[in-house]
Amino acid sequence: MHALHQEILAPSGVELAAWVKLTANEGVQSNLVVARSNLLRIFEVREEKFYHIRTHRLHGVVTGLEGVKVLGSLEDGRDRLLVGFKDAKIALLEWTDALYDFTTVSIHTYERAPQCLDIKPSFHSLLRVDPISRCAALLLPQDALAVLPFHQHEELIHPTQGDQMDVDAEGGNRSGIPYHPSYILDLPQSVSSSIHNVVDFVFLPGFHNPTIAVLFNERPTWTGRLEEAKDTCGLIIFSMANSFSSWGGMSSTSTVITNIANLPYDAYALVPCTAGVAGLIILTPNSVIYIDQATKKLMLPVNGWATRVSDVAVVPVSAEAQTQDLALEGSRATFISETTLLLILADGDVYTVMLAMDGKTVSGLSISDKPLVKTTVPSLVMSVNASPSVGADNDDIPCIFVGSTQGPSVILKANVTEEDDTDVEMNDSKDAKVTAGVADDDIYDDADIYGPSHTSAPDAKKEVRQRDKKKRKLKLQLSLADYLPAYGGINDMVFGLTRNGDKPAPILVAATSTSHHGGFTLFQKDLPVKITKKRMHILGGTKGLWSFALQKKTEKGSGSGGGSSNGERDTKETMIIISTDANPNPGFSRVGSIPFIHPFDIIARIQGTSIGAGPFFGGVVVLQVMTGSIRVLESDGTERQVIKDVESSSFSNVSTARARIRACSISDPYVLILREDDTMGLFIGEASKGKLRRKDMSMLGGKTSKYLTGCFFTDHTGMLEKNVSSPNSKTDLGPRLTNGLNNQWLLLVRPQGILEIWTLPKMTLAFSIGTPFATLENVLVDSGEGAASSVPVPAAATTELGVIDQVFIAPLGETRPELHLFVLLRSGQLAIYKAIPAPLSLHPSASALETLNGTEPASPMLPRSSRLVHLCIAFVKVLSKTFELQNSNITSAGGGGLADQKKVTRTFIPFRTPTATNTSATTYSGVFFTGENPSWIISTDRGGVHLYPSGHAVVHAFTACPILASKDSRGGSGGEFLIYSDEGPTLLEWIPDFELNFPLPMRSVPRGRAYSNVVFDPSTSLVVAAAVLEARFASFDEDYNRIWAPDAPNISDPTTECSTLELISPDLWVSLDGYEFATNEVVNAVVCVTLETASTETGSKEFIAVGTTINRGEDLAAKGATYIFEIVEVVADPNLAPNRWYKLRLRCRDDAKGPVTALCGLNGYLVSSMGQKIFVRAFDSDERLVGVAFMDVGVYVTSLRTIKNLLLIGDAVKNVLFVAFQEDPYKLILLAKDPRHLCITTADFFFADNEMAIFTHDEEGILRLYDYNPLDPESSDGRYLLMRSEFNSQATYLTTALIAQRTNVDTVIPQARLLCGATNGSIATITPVEESAAKRLQLLQGQLTRNVQHIAGLNPRAIVRNDYVSKPLSKSVLDANLLVHFENSSITKQIEMTKQIGTEVAIVRKDWMALAGPW
Repeated sequence: MHALHQEILAPSGVELAAWVKLTANEGVQSNLVVARSNLLRIFEVREEKFYHIRTHRLHGVVTGLEGVKVLGSLEDGRDRLLVGFKDAKIALLEWTDALYDFTTVSIHTYERAPQCLDIKPSFHSLLRVDPISRCAALLLPQDALAVLPFHQHEELIHPTQGDQMDVDAEGGNRSGIPYHPSYILDLPQSVSSSIHNVVDFVFLPGFHNPTIAVLFNERPTWTGRLEEAKDTCGLIIFSMANSFSSWGGMSSTSTVITNIANLPYDAYALVPCTAGVAGLIILTPNSVIYIDQATKKLMLPVNGWATRVSDVAVVPVSAEAQTQDLALEGSRATFISETTLLLILADGDVYTVMLAMDGKTVSGLSISDKPLVKTTVPSLVMSVNASPSVGADNDDIPCIFVGSTQGPSVILKANVTEEDDTDVEMNDSKDAKVTAGVADDDIYDDADIYGPSHTSAPDAKKEVRQRDKKKRKLKLQLSLADYLPAYGGINDMVFGLTRNGDKPAPILVAATSTSHHGGFTLFQKDLPVKITKKRMHILGGTKGLWSFALQKKTEKGSGSGGGSSNGERDTKETMIIISTDANPNPGFSRVGSIPFIHPFDIIARIQGTSIGAGPFFGGVVVLQVMTGSIRVLESDGTERQVIKDVESSSFSNVSTARARIRACSISDPYVLILREDDTMGLFIGEASKGKLRRKDMSMLGGKTSKYLTGCFFTDHTGMLEKNVSSPNSKTDLGPRLTNGLNNQWLLLVRPQGILEIWTLPKMTLAFSIGTPFATLENVLVDSGEGAASSVPVPAAATTELGVIDQVFIAPLGETRPELHLFVLLRSGQLAIYKAIPAPLSLHPSASALETLNGTEPASPMLPRSSRLVHLCIAFVKVLSKTFELQNSNITSAGGGGLADQKKVTRTFIPFRTPTATNTSATTYSGVFFTGENPSWIISTDRGGVHLYPSGHAVVHAFTACPILASKDSRGGSGGEFLIYSDEGPTLLEWIPDFELNFPLPMRSVPRGRAYSNVVFDPSTSLVVAAAVLEARFASFDEDYNRIWAPDAPNISDPTTECSTLELISPDLWVSLDGYEFATNEVVNAVVCVTLETASTETGSKEFIAVGTTINRGEDLAAKGATYIFEIVEVVADPNLAPNRWYKLRLRCRDDAKGPVTALCGLNGYLVSSMGQKIFVRAFDSDERLVGVAFMDVGVYVTSLRTIKNLLLIGDAVKNVLFVAFQEDPYKLILLAKDPRHLCITTADFFFADNEMAIFTHDEEGILRLYDYNPLDPESSDGRYLLMRSEFNSQATYLTTALIAQRTNVDTVIPQARLLCGATNGSIATITPVEESAAKRLQLLQGQLTRNVQHIAGLNPRAIVRNDYVSKPLSKSVLDANLLVHFENSSITKQIEMTKQIGTEVAIVRKDWMALAGPW
């Protein structure tokens, strides 16, 4: 059985980040590169705002991310990126303008080193870089470092003896290699024998040689052994002197500078101080410790446990600080000035730690009394300089980037000032109260998650290096600049039911994140819109809809001229709606008017089919293009001018009808028409006369020239005008706006696939691209050639390379819309390109241009054209999508009739979402794609370009129609879009609540607490979820007396998890009812099961079953319980919503001797796990559970799944067991198992085409497919499951959802598709693949592995696992992250790869499209 593993949602959040300088675009302050698991994202930072530019899914798990400056950085001023991977690899990447992407400089692998032969799953690799980029180090197992030295500028000027660098006469590195050979440094052997169990290491600034501080735990201990071993950590600071020998080897001499022992056993992180303050900070859960190279130790306690778990002397603290009770587990810190450390706790509270200076040495530490603000849950914090242009006085006022894996990652502006501490105590206390109030207020509000806009910090005392020793205070202000959205890890997920208009639609409800970021995240496959009106059949519109506003003008002393009059105007506007239908033949068009105070009215009916319409002459008249004419209409529907599209003869007065008009483009005052014989017509409006006339086309090649498609477009961004270059400064382009905004351009596509961009009003060729455009190369730049001739291309050539069907340019974006080029081929392939300024280095020679576009130059000295204007831009591919076009064989040849009625129109229509006046709703500039694959194409600042299906089978027409909108409660417009779909004409309302930064439309439901389990009850359509809270834990003796109690104000009780069960309405997401468990009881499993009952006519009913664990401390074994709840309807309060109200009724509680970790239903019975056993119970008399069967299975059951009477058991130690249940007599029978010991996180059934497989996933991220076949000799008479495939998913899946899919309507037994939710926030699908398609795609994977330049130089085969079986197992699971490169490749590469595997591009595309889609 074959399957496809596809990530439909990438990992969420930020685990690693690097602040670097990559792109050189105007206005870019810096670049931010972030990573989580196998996802790498690149952003531009403009005015402290994030703008997405690239996303890559890597074939490895990223564990380190650092920026580095190499010798090339001195020339181009750009940083390079170092990426460390889990399997002991380092990749060096650099940004290339020619590709507008990263290219791999080198990759360094250490996986074959002796230290890496057995990398344990618990090992976490660390990557660090020297502050001045002299070398980088990667932590390896067994306390070793892989060191990668970089060439320095001093080596070029003064090369050392024996240095083998290839240096030219000017001191340059001719080899271009920016690094020396790397080597492995064994710390116990080369530095100190006491280094074991490295916890963290960092490079220290300000040293002549690279200097590293290593924190290690020589003798690991734990809380229960503190009396025997307390301070077991140590710190060693050593410097490295790298030398390069003549025989080609790299050696290092290490010198120990400082060796400090007896540090707290639970120290976990190092923070180096700035270069002006020598030393570093050590973070422990109970204290902050300062260390310098002179072995000075200053420990600042933050709670009472610091002095009880460590013997390190503490610094004197104030009386207020002695009562502080903070927990620093999971906290992150960074220096924002030489003496100010910003400390962010795991719950998001922000504190400042001050270093008291005595000259150049640190004499003390102090921490702020109260938190400044509350921000996101941190995974990293870094101080960055987001504004390089800031003056020298503000160099020590950086921005702070806080990355989070559980919520949004934010960038905060910091403003640090010093003030005299005189007579302002009252005001200070007032500010402190306000700050505390903001921090402690509703923590579920977005402002509290990211921090208030302007919050004054509590003042902290500081000693400054001034002779007057005057008391001064530090005032810190933090404000939110921007954020990267994220929803955190997925704890559980379930499918629910919602409605898109009148149609029910599935919705994926995921319990996500933790702490105050916790809540629900809702995902849908199609972009949700609200249907406000249906059955608007008076409009029609099967072949087109157009709506726009006209200004109803009344002028004094003027005639009926165009828009040139300066007379007074009435400000009233009228909305015009034009619709057209194919029936009755030859078509029928309607012109409707909707004044703001009157209902819809048809003002004109015209025989014939409309091709396009739009406002003209400044928006006072209507221009309508029909199949044989162009009409100019007044606002009341009367005709002003009609131009018939005929061919007039100079020898006679007889006019010959031209071919019918098939497409048009209207951009006041220009009109373009394209006929069915591919000829074109241009018209221009004369505003002074209010008339339309033909425009000369001689510069385009004459009236007989052929064109595939073309359109006008307006550059609202001004980017094109800024990048127009001309060798002659006196070149006249006509009257144009100097700032470039709203200038108009003409785009044309010749039959041979050449794209041209012409300036207006004087038509001058500015941009041209040939074959690379027709083959959809990744980057398109100006070829520099002149206007091409419109020579028809033979059919044999077009069928191989593909024929262009539609080309369109429109802005996409959120706050900064940018021009995007849309290209649709008749084969169904869609490519979207982003227009960017092309570097000047790409334009000096045609040779460079041809190489960039993917073709070899004909001659190295090919002369450039003498073209007057060059548009120095490039188009970079940002999205590729393949559609299946159902009606591609239907053409309009022959004109009219049945062909026109059946033909589906595929067009790109721009739109702009409305702006609500009373909310912060985002306004998007997007494009709607009509046809049999209707889609919304939207780009966001932080997420890039995404394509969302509209949910319709076909959309014939689309138009924005804001006047039909009804005002909503938010103050904005409701319905905005009018479409004609398979359901008829419909008015749609944009829903602004959904987040569009992800591949699936997402809506967040913040609840302020995390949920561990969520189920959907189909009988009531309600959601039942188990919330995870934190409670204080206390132990009691037999007489109910506390065994231990806190004996100081800064000593607190231990905490434990507890749970509550909530009944939630998915309509308003309000809790209807709940059940509170004991403070030491936590929910492990919640399922909706069907149990036998006598209370219904059917004899069965759905109940909610809950399994719990009861924690009783370290000395007593944990217990558990099983609960059965019933959802009952009660009388609703008429003053509350919703109208129907439900409650949870506890029907049964069954105590267990061990934790109940998993539950499921089985033929009317309840299956539960307890410790090493599973039980099958019947629900007797709706009040108690009666056991009927049990079995000893393993150690800790993690998963239970059933189909009919078959039971699948996943265990944390004993792997997976396949069990059958029989009722006569009651008995559980073990059918087969896997004898290998693996920790299974989830297991499920997987079936298709009368075949069944068993799916498992373990804690290392390995996906396995098993087969149960007693007839196979390897199964030992069916006792063992046969492993058929192993695949590394690079994520840990804790939950799965099994859904059914049918390949066609005649399928009786559906296929199974598995959705898997991971702890890193990713969602993947496991889809069955037919054997013939799987073989083709497997061969294609091999071609893609060898022929595609993978980011970071990683080999996709390296993640394939085959640990237990000698024969290859990976071929059963296909990798969609690799196969997607085929869809993104150019047509030339697609043809080349498919030929090598003996198939065709169309067949592979069909295979891929059959597997696409989330569910």
